[in-house]
Amino acid sequence: MPVIPFPAPRTLTTTPGGAPLDAPVRTHVDPGLPVQGYRLRTGPDGVSIDHRDALGLRYALQTLDQLRAGQDYTGTGYDIGDHPDFPVRGFLLDISRDRVPTRRTLARWIEILALARYTQLELYTEHTFAFRDHQEVWRDASPLTADDLRWLDGRCAAAGIELVANQNTFGHMERFLRHPRHAHRAESPEGFERGGVHRPPSTLEPTDDNAAFATALVAEVAREVRSTRLNIGADEPFELGRGRSADRVARQGTGEVYFDFLTRLMDPWLTSGHTVQFWADVFAGHPELMDRVPPGAVPVVWQYDGPRLLSEVIDGDTLEARTWQRLGADLDNLAEGFRSRGKLLSDAGVPFWVAPGASNWNSLIGRIDNAVDNMIDAAETGRENGAEGFLLTSWGDHGHWDPPSVAYGPVVYGGAVSWCLEANRDLGIAAVLDEHVLLDEARLTGGVLMRLGRVYRDLEVPLLNASPIARALFPDPAVPLPSIPPPEALDRVAATLAACRDDLAAAAPAAADGDTVRRELQHAISLAEFALDVLRGRAAASAAFAGAATGTGAEAAVAGADAIDGPTARRLLRRIEPLLTEQRACWLLRSRPGGLEDSIGELDRLRHQLLKAAHA
Repeated sequence: MPVIPFPAPRTLTTTPGGAPLDAPVRTHVDPGLPVQGYRLRTGPDGVSIDHRDALGLRYALQTLDQLRAGQDYTGTGYDIGDHPDFPVRGFLLDISRDRVPTRRTLARWIEILALARYTQLELYTEHTFAFRDHQEVWRDASPLTADDLRWLDGRCAAAGIELVANQNTFGHMERFLRHPRHAHRAESPEGFERGGVHRPPSTLEPTDDNAAFATALVAEVAREVRSTRLNIGADEPFELGRGRSADRVARQGTGEVYFDFLTRLMDPWLTSGHTVQFWADVFAGHPELMDRVPPGAVPVVWQYDGPRLLSEVIDGDTLEARTWQRLGADLDNLAEGFRSRGKLLSDAGVPFWVAPGASNWNSLIGRIDNAVDNMIDAAETGRENGAEGFLLTSWGDHGHWDPPSVAYGPVVYGGAVSWCLEANRDLGIAAVLDEHVLLDEARLTGGVLMRLGRVYRDLEVPLLNASPIARALFPDPAVPLPSIPPPEALDRVAATLAACRDDLAAAAPAAADGDTVRRELQHAISLAEFALDVLRGRAAASAAFAGAATGTGAEAAVAGADAIDGPTARRLLRRIEPLLTEQRACWLLRSRPGGLEDSIGELDRLRHQLLKAAHA
């Protein structure tokens, strides 16, 4: 049977009669092929490769290796033509929400990214680089060092991947601003309110001094890599105009003040010939700025939920929709996915990228269908509007409790659909994971990852940016569960988790991290089962609360959703410490120790709720 390589190629035909395994490979540079494109032919006359450039030759040889692995290679001739939809296909890994990967883990990511034909890797950094003059900021984080980055840059280059410096510079600066030495840099030194919750300062005041400060941080990271591309972030400056810049914003407008500071951050790099990426969440909301984007600046449009889920949550006056409105979300823009901002930038002639998400964060065990829907939306919109790049993001909200392997499926799918959407839209992710990533001869682990990643839908409570399992473990008063999953849904999911546990016991992943994958997924299942029991306890308490409340219905049930009865709380408390012991052990298999206790601390709110209920 003919081999279908991964990623699936644009065109593939076969004929009787293959090439000998030791047939010489003839190569020829063809400038007429698309960037990174190639044509590979095998047959009785040998193997020939026409390629546009070095990456095209790399991908042709990668395809040839997969063909040779097939049993019918010497009996079947192949003619394959291929090139990418997006010339730049990147992966962003969050290393600042507590989980900093070991070198071994980074090397494993490079293997998977090379397989899926990514051309770029970014490590999202806030405080987890060993900045020379800011030891107090990273002291307990086990940060990457300059040596680590130089080592990683070399490993990436050897795999045909560009390592791009990524350092945030405007919002998400709380790890600096919490320290007395940097507190004066804050837009709102006393913090701010969002969603009815007081939060610590996170945004730099847009001043010349702070622009120089942030630029120096970027420079420390960027000088350790060879790329002339970098990402300065500058997203979600929540306090902008609500603190020290309030008068200026009132006079000039939010867009003007934002873009002025952004320009000061970009100018030194653009002047030196760099390409500068920045997040487009604020920028794209101000059409009047479109004609001011300097050459070399690239806004990156991010959107992390797919159209199907968005329609479920946003259509109508739902509790979840009202929650996100209180947090400042533009629901109309969300409902359009990537399309409205993609068209806006395309019509303005502004080069841009699309950035979907792997849906691993705020989920524990993934949200694979949402990730797929989100990536398809990004790829379709990007192609329609001429986006130059596709950047798949893997964030670590609430301490990055999800194991790294939960993102493996989204990463291989994102690489495939950004290479060629139409050939890979219906990619069998589980089969690719088992055959190419995990090497599972039992062909079970990939299916486990897919089934775990669909549990969020089976719970029948559609949420943006999260699954009910994560909301149960990490309750956030600003983003409460709109409802508790019904008992029959909880039972169905419990059965799925049990079946996945059994399949993992029979799985045989032979990859170097195969045993780690099995252990971390078994533990993730245990955490998910614990979350189900939390939800069961809350369901009972919520029903009782609604019955006793003045007025009944969904609002009353949500008002008591954090309640739980004493006996259940005491049983759950006894299970926490063994779970935390295994969480620490699994963490250290992949990640550095710094940040672990901060991550464990994300469970404190649930623990306090259980303690309160247990002693009520």
